[in-house]
Amino acid sequence: MNDITWEEPFCGEGASCFRLGTDAAGNGYVAIAGQEGSPLTDSREALRRMILDIKAGKADHLL
Repeated sequence: MNDITWEEPFCGEGASCFRLGTDAAGNGYVAIAGQEGSPLTDSREALRRMILDIKAGKADHLL
């Protein structure tokens, strides 16, 4: 796996902690804190779009 630069964990209510990361090849990663060895992987653009859509409320129906 490429060298991933991980951000500090983001923890919501109930201690659900996630980490976001990127690599030099243009990939984006999402992992559960402590399980960075098996992340969800896609392009940085796809990760960016997912975050913007979540912030815009497009996933609110899942809550």
